[in-house]
Amino acid sequence: MTSPSPTTPPPAPTTLFGLFAASAARYPERSALEVRGEVLTYGELDRLTARLAERLTAVAAEHGAQRPAKVGLLASRTLTAYAGYLAALRAGAAVVPLNPSFPASRILAIAATTDLDVVVTDDDAARPAERLTAQAAADGVRLPPMLALTDAELARLRADAPGDGRAAAAAPTSAQDIAYVLYTSGSTGRPRGVPIRHANVLPTLRWLVEEHGFGPEDRLSQNVELSFDVAVLELFTTWSVGAALVVPRPNDVVRPSAFVSAQRITRWFCVPSVGSVAARTGALTPDSMPTMVGVMFGGERLLSEQAQQWAAAAPGARLWNLYGPTEVAIVSTAHELGSGTSLRPAGSNGTLPIGRVPDHLEHVVLDESGEPAATGELCLRGSQRFDGYLEPADDIGRFLAWRPGERAVIHDGTAPLTPEHWYRTGDRVQVEDGALVFLSRLDHQVKVRGQRIELGDVDAALARHPAVRDAVALVRETGEDSVLVAYYSGDPTTAAELTTFLRRLVPVYMIPGSFTHLAELPLNTNGKVDRAAVAAHDLAARNTPPPAGESADR
Repeated sequence: MTSPSPTTPPPAPTTLFGLFAASAARYPERSALEVRGEVLTYGELDRLTARLAERLTAVAAEHGAQRPAKVGLLASRTLTAYAGYLAALRAGAAVVPLNPSFPASRILAIAATTDLDVVVTDDDAARPAERLTAQAAADGVRLPPMLALTDAELARLRADAPGDGRAAAAAPTSAQDIAYVLYTSGSTGRPRGVPIRHANVLPTLRWLVEEHGFGPEDRLSQNVELSFDVAVLELFTTWSVGAALVVPRPNDVVRPSAFVSAQRITRWFCVPSVGSVAARTGALTPDSMPTMVGVMFGGERLLSEQAQQWAAAAPGARLWNLYGPTEVAIVSTAHELGSGTSLRPAGSNGTLPIGRVPDHLEHVVLDESGEPAATGELCLRGSQRFDGYLEPADDIGRFLAWRPGERAVIHDGTAPLTPEHWYRTGDRVQVEDGALVFLSRLDHQVKVRGQRIELGDVDAALARHPAVRDAVALVRETGEDSVLVAYYSGDPTTAAELTTFLRRLVPVYMIPGSFTHLAELPLNTNGKVDRAAVAAHDLAARNTPPPAGESADR
């Protein structure tokens, strides 16, 4: 009698959809997605995405493409959004999230730059889709075909799922294919496209799952918009282990205690300033979240007081501070903070460390002369680093070549980028007790409520107003929060008029909370607006009334 041959384990998934598909095969009856009162098992969501992938492929074929290469997702956090995301990946396409709250002109610019094959919309995005169509007609721009997936259409697709429970096979996809394209604020007023390959993002997800101990019993809240790279972390750490993704209503994110308890949430991602809003409104009370086993912070600086509020509310949870640019696949460093009353101390500047870089990434800290130092710019390379922006001109100055014993050389675009190049994060850090502490930015990029903003993008948009001659945007730190403010010269104009004007050009999070008119903005020796001098003026003016000849709209 021969002994049975050992079962060969299936190969590890090499794509985002492969992570989901492996869980769907292993846990078909477990809850995969809970959104707006609906609960879909892995098997149900798998079959729905198969039908939807067929629709996407058919639409692309009608317009001359064998299969879609890039799919825009103009949807909020609805069933259409999540099924559409998975369906695009299943069809072999890259996902391009398009935030419905963005101005039509910005969405149109992203759609044109990315060369989308089809745009999926949901019921919530009906009006934004109409505005987008009108803007395209006014600009004489061709829109990609729109696939409107209403709630009724989704219900029909679910009802028509194969009776034998089997779903059609996914399109063949390589680890080197683009998984998603996200857009970050650009200093010239033009968004920058960041394409991320499956091979870039899977090491991040596997590392996080291992470090944090994610498992099939987890219930993770999906707190951020799909156009924010942390959404990829929330979706695919969850779906890679067979856990449940639970989608809160917008107000639940700033009133977490009740939602976490009612939905038995075990893991939560928090932008620190959003958590501070919850604490100030009494929605983060001690011992109010006993089901939580993990809280992840990221997107902006983290203060001890903010971490302590969450540690008290979720005493059984391990707290982590995460850091990473979109260009290096979401998370590049992590720092375990502890739990309960035994939190680790802050760094020398009062913020909690961003931690250590994982072994599968390389990092170096370089000073102003391009030499390794304990304090300087953090530079990264390795499997998570992207290959460059969609527009190659955006790569200039963002990468450098460096080897031990040699001085760093900034990439100027005359030679091609290679895997040996380091990505310059633009973040100034300091090594303290073996961990990295974030100190400041080296450029004019800031983060407000976790959103990455190039101040030059705001300057350029505001300067397009016919009454504005020059404009400078700044971030004003107010305790645990950061506020975007603007100074401008030209004709005095009301804050309401400037706000309305900017709504047509930039996302809401890029609109300053106040606008201050100055007769002239200070200039530096090169004849350009001196941002540092304006910042000094702002600091001095906070506790004194504006001098004669100036007006402030707040």
